[in-house]
Amino acid sequence: MRVRLQDVAERAGVSTATASMVLNGKDDSISGETRARVRAVAREMRYRPNVLARSLRSQRTRAIGFISDEVVTTPYAGAMIQGAQRVADDHGYVLLLANTDYHPDVERRAVEALLDRQIDAAVYATMYHRIIEPPTSLENIPTVILDSRPKDEAAFSWVAPDEVGGAKAAVEHLADAGHRRIAMINDRDDTPAAVEREEAWRTILDARGLDRDLDLLAYANSDATSGAIAASQLLGGENPPTAIFCFNDRIAAGVYIAASRLGVSIPQDLSVVGFDNQILVAEAVDPGLTSVQLPHDEMGRWAMEQVLRLLDKGAGPQGKRMPCPLVERGSVAPPGQL
Repeated sequence: MRVRLQDVAERAGVSTATASMVLNGKDDSISGETRARVRAVAREMRYRPNVLARSLRSQRTRAIGFISDEVVTTPYAGAMIQGAQRVADDHGYVLLLANTDYHPDVERRAVEALLDRQIDAAVYATMYHRIIEPPTSLENIPTVILDSRPKDEAAFSWVAPDEVGGAKAAVEHLADAGHRRIAMINDRDDTPAAVEREEAWRTILDARGLDRDLDLLAYANSDATSGAIAASQLLGGENPPTAIFCFNDRIAAGVYIAASRLGVSIPQDLSVVGFDNQILVAEAVDPGLTSVQLPHDEMGRWAMEQVLRLLDKGAGPQGKRMPCPLVERGSVAPPGQL
C-alpha cells in the first residue's frame, strides 16, 4: 500500500501542512528538530511524493531536459552534467538526459519527447564552444545554452569559457618565465575557441614586445598525431621556439612526442602549455602538463542556476563568460639552449 503524506504527518506528530512544507523544502519557519523528525519518518516509511498530483497543483513537473551533442558520453566534459545535477538536486529537480551524437533527426525526436513529458526548462549543452542555433521549439520554455553561444543572444541565456582570458594567462605565464620565442599550435577549425585563443596569443606577444614571426604559428587537427607533426616542423626550423602554447592538451601530448623524437627535453629545452586541463592527458605525461582549466563544473552549475532564475523570477536572457584558470605543473621553466 502506498504511504501517504498524511501517514508520515501522523507518525511524526505534525500536521499534514507541516509535513508537506518540510518535504518540499519550504520549511524555514519550522524548527530544526521538527524538520529532522519528519524527514526521518519519511525515510523510515519509504514515503514517495505523488509527483503527478504535485505537478498538477503547481503546473510544474520539476523535470529539466539536458540535451547535448556528445557531452553525456564523453569522459572529458562530464563535469558539466555533474555541476548541473548538483544544483538541480539541491532544488528538488531531476535531469532528463538526451545525447544526440550530432544527428539532427535524433535531436528533433529527443527534444519533442522531452517537451511531450512537459519538462519545465532545458539546458542545451555542446562539447565545443561555437556559435549555434538551438531548436526553435526550445524558445517556448526557459532554456540555457551551455558551453556555446546562440546566434541570437536575445533568445537564450548562455554560458561559455573565457577563451581570451585563459589563453592570455597561458602566454603570459610563458613570457614571465623569460621566453621570447613563444609558438602556438592552433586547431585548424574556425571555431570561436580557436579564433579567440589565437587572438590572445597575438595580443600578449605584441604587448610584451616578443617575437611574432610567421614560423611561430602552426595548425593541427585536434589530436596528438597531428600535434606531433606540427611540433616537429616548429622545432626543426632554423630559429625554433623555446616555448609552445597549444590549442588543447591532446595537441600538447603530440608536442611531447615530437620533443622526445628530436631529443628535446621538457622543460629544460622547451616549455609547453596546453588548454582544457584534461586530467587523463595532463597528468599522464612526464613532466605534468601546465594547462588552462576549462570550467566545466562551474559552467554546469551556472547554467542550472540560471534555469532556476528564469523559472522563479521570469528573468530575461543573459550571457556569462566563465573564467579559465591556469593549472601549473612541471612543463614550464626558464628558456634553456636547444
